[in-house]
Amino acid sequence: MGMKEKMQSLVIPHHDGSELYVSNIAPNVGEKVTLRVRIPKDYMFKEAYVRVYEDGEPRTYQLSRNQQLKSENWYQVSITIHNIHTIYRFVFIGDGKYEWLNASGLSDHDVHSNNDFQIVAIPANPKWIHSSVFYQIFPDRFARSGKISITPDWAYPRDWNELPRGRSKYTGKELYGGDLLGVQDHLGHVVDLGANGIYFTPMFPSRSNHRYDATSFDHIDPILGGDRAFQSLISAAKSKKIRILGDLTSNHCGVGHDWLAKAKKNPKSKEHSFFYWDKKIKWGYVGWFGLESLPKLNYASKALRQVMYGAKNSIVKKWISPKYGMAGWRIDVGNMTGVQGVDDFHTEVMHGIRNAMQEVNPDTWLVAENGDFKAGDLNGLGWQGAMNYQGFMRPFWNWINRNPEITGGFQGLPFAMPKINGQQLVASIQEFNASIPWRSLTASMLLLDSHDTARFRTVVLGDKKAHIAAMTMMLTYPGVPSIFAGDEIGLEGAWGEDARRTINWDDRSGWDVEFLAEVKKLVALRKSQNALIHGGLRWVAVEDDYVAYLRESKKESLLILVSRSAISAKIDIGKFGYSVEKTLYGQEVSGTVLAINSKAATQGVWLLKN
Repeated sequence: MGMKEKMQSLVIPHHDGSELYVSNIAPNVGEKVTLRVRIPKDYMFKEAYVRVYEDGEPRTYQLSRNQQLKSENWYQVSITIHNIHTIYRFVFIGDGKYEWLNASGLSDHDVHSNNDFQIVAIPANPKWIHSSVFYQIFPDRFARSGKISITPDWAYPRDWNELPRGRSKYTGKELYGGDLLGVQDHLGHVVDLGANGIYFTPMFPSRSNHRYDATSFDHIDPILGGDRAFQSLISAAKSKKIRILGDLTSNHCGVGHDWLAKAKKNPKSKEHSFFYWDKKIKWGYVGWFGLESLPKLNYASKALRQVMYGAKNSIVKKWISPKYGMAGWRIDVGNMTGVQGVDDFHTEVMHGIRNAMQEVNPDTWLVAENGDFKAGDLNGLGWQGAMNYQGFMRPFWNWINRNPEITGGFQGLPFAMPKINGQQLVASIQEFNASIPWRSLTASMLLLDSHDTARFRTVVLGDKKAHIAAMTMMLTYPGVPSIFAGDEIGLEGAWGEDARRTINWDDRSGWDVEFLAEVKKLVALRKSQNALIHGGLRWVAVEDDYVAYLRESKKESLLILVSRSAISAKIDIGKFGYSVEKTLYGQEVSGTVLAINSKAATQGVWLLKN
């Protein structure tokens, strides 16, 4: 059965890692776990088995029917967890039938274990991330308090409401003067939006406005208000039940870092071991992507590992300790950390950072940029999640594509962004989801854009309705949504630096207040609806211009529809055993067949009943 046929026949056996299907997603080794599969009444077979690997050897156990409903039957089997990683898939046998169900879907041929379902026998990820909506702040551009006036020698000061200049000598050097006290002054906006977490791009001292070239990891940049302003912000955020996620460059530091100065001064110093030295390079050391400004860190150095994450007062541990209070780390270019030439310390360092965080505070969140490049990085033992570019943002940009020349959809490709249909969108998503445990998907950060990309409003060429549809999908899809500050009021920007625009707090006439009101409604749904917090993911309609999916938990079931353009659609949810109980967002409908007619991009969220 090819992917196209799969998409056309979505009423098929289903299993995912959510609570309806797996009794315990974070068991201990030796415990029993019950696995359930929902099977449509018209799907005929004689026997069903689970194939599970125990100590590397496959074993099979037969499923038995435990519940009969009008439109479907539920089958289940209990297995004992023998290893840290348990991988499994189901097989259905009958007259002329031999079909496997794994995380990529239903196949009528033998499949590889790479896409098997996965259970990881370690403690669960923090519960709080599942009901969180984050707000991403680029500190220099959100708000300034007027209480801090520091202009370093590297900076080009800018008036607050000026736009960033184009790609030039000013890129990375324009200083608008946003600070942490300014953020504190406007925490009410974050609360009003409904966000309960803030992801800050780096706050450490540096020689740029983006601060990915840290000159120290020991203190907060004085330009932002220093450690005192940080402590004040943490306290104020805590009082409003807002968590703070930090940003760490474990791959490199800045050319102005004390480590490099000490290393150059004394070749016998421990800091000298922190870097890669090469006399063939003009400045004598290896830089990230060849840049002099970003010296690459060498994790062959045990001393570096101690300083970064191993020691009691290490960088990773310090800022998530009770004294400083960060709720976790976003790791910059996590895919490159520990990898250079013949050296590959990546897995050791990734696990070291994770273990260090677990030692200090097991309730912290570890999410990596580009951690989605290798499925193994999200196997449950390293990064808890990734910024979900690969399995969400990139394919979604390609699908809703209105502006193909806009940087290749942040895909690093030397050609225009491709235009794909709904089947290709879902196939791309499933390709990614099938390669990782469910727990890693739900711990990954969902985003439509970020400080490194064009603004989504520009991606859709100013189409507000398409933007609302996109926000609906981001805020109803499995994962941890993150809204880049300013998106909620319709800010634009054609590439990373252009997108790092300031928010005009004094004159709000340019704010898209109608859009802001819709985003608030969607954020409220994301935080309150049980199925969006605990539910699985089941596709019910996949067409060129729209997709629809179920989020089902033990307490409720929701249907979500998102279209990229005008549609005239009928979606029969009766064949899944449902009818509409209540419209939560979007067009009012009722019954078992939803008729959706729209002259533009549209969306809907409906509470269902059996």
